[in-house]
Amino acid sequence: MKGASKLRQLFSEKDLTVIAGAHNGLSAKLVERAGFDGIWSSGLEISASYGVPDASLISMNQFVEAARSMNEVVDIPIVADCDTGYGNATNVMYMVKRYEEAGVAAVSIEEKKFPKDNSLLANGRQELLRVEEFEGKIEAAKTAQASPDFMVIARIEALIAGWGQEEAQMRAHKYVEAGADAILIHSKAPHPGEILEFVNNWDLDTPLVIVPTNYPTLKEDDIKALEKVKMVIYANHGLRAAIRGMETVWAKIREDGGIHDLDAIIDPVSHVFDLQGVPHMKENEKKFLR
Repeated sequence: MKGASKLRQLFSEKDLTVIAGAHNGLSAKLVERAGFDGIWSSGLEISASYGVPDASLISMNQFVEAARSMNEVVDIPIVADCDTGYGNATNVMYMVKRYEEAGVAAVSIEEKKFPKDNSLLANGRQELLRVEEFEGKIEAAKTAQASPDFMVIARIEALIAGWGQEEAQMRAHKYVEAGADAILIHSKAPHPGEILEFVNNWDLDTPLVIVPTNYPTLKEDDIKALEKVKMVIYANHGLRAAIRGMETVWAKIREDGGIHDLDAIIDPVSHVFDLQGVPHMKENEKKFLR
């Protein structure tokens, strides 16, 4: 079963689909091994892996290839964070084609102007498109998709921009009318009240998606009880853990003047080989190298 079909099945059969952020094939494998339903090809994580801000600086091709590298080594579906869609509605149509070819199950497009600032950036520039322009992007994306199972997620940034609940609801309804398969409602509030208000007022059957990075007290059982939210994204925790781990190891090496006392806090090289699929490669060598 292809990724898009798998994701559709998850949305229809599970109370809550739980996915986690990744930025390359290795991090995607770790997400899969941890038992998550899918992978969030994270714009923040991919940008950070290049050492640049999450501000529309790297190209669509770089984002697509990162998602492709993940899809090639896992069996769970990939949901791609596509920022503002890399341009206007015409760009969005090309984007959908490229991501579908890469095996991605769904794309998420946000309603901000290009270039964007990260939604959680303090004092960030959060400028929204006109509703009509973003409706056109959603319609273009749905027109461009080849597979009927491919999903287009409209990401609402009205709460991020401080435009309020009424504006967020209006925009979400408009994007559903334009063809969005799901609505990602985003918030940077440090508590879940803003999200809960939106969810409780949501009156359409279109599923909701949330990203509780800033309001971590909202647990999965609480989300399931809401019934209207069908997917939760843990968007960047793997990257943040990796940064902490690498900083700790590099600092210890400099402090100790060597690597003689590291084995207790890092994984053995054999685990790296396992994640790379070396055992499977060696099995094939026994069969086919002659």
